[in-house]
Amino acid sequence: MNGWTTPLRNAPPERTRFKLQGRSAALDRRVHAARGDLADLSLAGTLFSAHYARAVALTCVAPGTPILAAASPTAEAISELLRGEVFHALDVTTDWAWGFCGHDGYVGYIRRDALDVEEQPTHRVTALTAPLFSAPDIKSPIADYWPLGARFTGEHCGDFIACGDGFVHLRHAAPLTESTADWVSLAERHLGKPYVWGGRGHRGIDCSGLVQVALGRAGLSVPRDTDLQSEGIGTPIESDAGLKRGDLIFFPGHVGIMTDGATLLHANAHWMAVVKEPLVDVVARLAADHPSPIIARRRVSL
Repeated sequence: MNGWTTPLRNAPPERTRFKLQGRSAALDRRVHAARGDLADLSLAGTLFSAHYARAVALTCVAPGTPILAAASPTAEAISELLRGEVFHALDVTTDWAWGFCGHDGYVGYIRRDALDVEEQPTHRVTALTAPLFSAPDIKSPIADYWPLGARFTGEHCGDFIACGDGFVHLRHAAPLTESTADWVSLAERHLGKPYVWGGRGHRGIDCSGLVQVALGRAGLSVPRDTDLQSEGIGTPIESDAGLKRGDLIFFPGHVGIMTDGATLLHANAHWMAVVKEPLVDVVARLAADHPSPIIARRRVSL
């Protein structure tokens, strides 16, 4: 013998054991990672699948990249990941990764080249757009632009924060530990940004994305889609109660934020931008297709 322990050739491989209790559950596939051939290992006791995988945490290294409904560049964009946000990959090929977003559990496909090993961000972009300078000098060439909410790892270098990709000015970022209670003001900073279905701030944003990223800046993690938000954010407002700043108004497939008792801030396909307009105007515009346009009113408490 040479001192090495030789495994038995016929020994079964070591594997995780689990037992499905009862029938396989019907789950919302938007926020539960399961497809025909594969499912998240955390669902093993709930959902039957031919194969299970344990998620691997990766970080988005692009300024922003879409989460797609299928592994195709022409597939529908269902959400978006911003730089520094985490994606939990369950299946990775040369071009694509399938899994779920770390901030809300939303499931989809993402380009493999937009992901890299997980990092621990220290800062967040606070400007609507932050130029990434090639040197700690505002006259130096700009290597890229990062959107509001992008996360990165860096350290102070004079008037800049030095990171692996370049330099972000101190006026354009803040430590990740800083939050703000006035989340509506953060949402208002997106005024004029183009409406983009599935967007969360990189070159465009949609209605529920605006709500999600603004509340996230205040430290409140909320679902991605309007139907999930209408059930999972805040508390209902009585029908006879007046509205105030920060109240959420839900319509069929749409959501907006009240900036005062009468004005709605929302990213919408009518104006194709983030705008403020009187709530009564929005209700009147939708009344032709929906007899009761407002389906829920919710109040957020931070």
